[in-house]
Amino acid sequence: MAEQKVSLPAKLINGGVAGLVGVTCVFPIDLAKTRLQNQQAAKVYTGMLDCLAKTVRSEGYFGCYRGAAVNLTLVTPEKAIKLAANDIFRQKLSKDGRLPLWGEVMAGCGAGTCQVIVTTPMEMLKIQLQDAGRLAAQRPVAAPAPSLMAAPLVPPPPPPPALSRKSATSITLELLRTRGLAGLYRGAGATLMRDVPFSMIYFPLFANLNALGPRGAAAGCQGDLQERAPFWQSFTAGCAAGSVAAVAVTPLDVIKTRIQTLQKGEGEDSYKGIVDCIRRVMKREGPSAFLKGAICRALVIAPLFGIAQGVYFMGVGESLLEMLA
Repeated sequence: MAEQKVSLPAKLINGGVAGLVGVTCVFPIDLAKTRLQNQQAAKVYTGMLDCLAKTVRSEGYFGCYRGAAVNLTLVTPEKAIKLAANDIFRQKLSKDGRLPLWGEVMAGCGAGTCQVIVTTPMEMLKIQLQDAGRLAAQRPVAAPAPSLMAAPLVPPPPPPPALSRKSATSITLELLRTRGLAGLYRGAGATLMRDVPFSMIYFPLFANLNALGPRGAAAGCQGDLQERAPFWQSFTAGCAAGSVAAVAVTPLDVIKTRIQTLQKGEGEDSYKGIVDCIRRVMKREGPSAFLKGAICRALVIAPLFGIAQGVYFMGVGESLLEMLA
């Protein structure tokens, strides 16, 4: 079989479009995941549906999309790098159109490593915006004014200062001013620790599941994913592979989320690094805390990557470049 050349511009367009469509569909569930993972002592939400219901009630429908602008802006390069890098690494590691399992795993490792350049600042900003509503809901409600007939025994405490709602731009400028570029890359090690294993699980599993369909089987396809598969085939394979990989790395995602959250609620721990985070969470909340948001994460990642892979293999980039040629 003749080797097909990877068109990098087309792959970048495909990845960007795939990311935009996927994130728009699943962002509210991702917001619920972040808020549930950040809960420590004070239980504001009992689960995903409770979190979404309370968010809509207190912040309106668009409160479920708090931080979406950051994600939609940066998910284009993030997904473009991730999906295109995996394709390129697969091609480089293939021999005679065949790719062994170790090559699939290494290609996924390379893709996960490359995406961290964009993923870390994107997640850093998104988490601050997503978690603001949880912190606001956690604050005590002001006590009613005392009756004029009764003399107050103790003067009422001053109300807590209001939490300011910051924009992604103001958070970025503040981090750059106070901590430099390193501020935007806080938690880069934890992000790498999550994204590399995720990609090492996801991409080989997706490739083999996608190859089970009629088009994949006809292509021969342990390694050659250039043959376009039907949307339903890539969508199903992406959902299945995404849900497995998402649940597998949930403990690492909890660690990353906790480290990257800058504002903490009353009585909540701050962490000095990955090891300190693991030790404190284990001591205060037990092993089950590392699975917080696992269902939400699976519900986010499965359709996100199902949609992304389906759109990616539709060949939008190739069609667009042909029209412009």
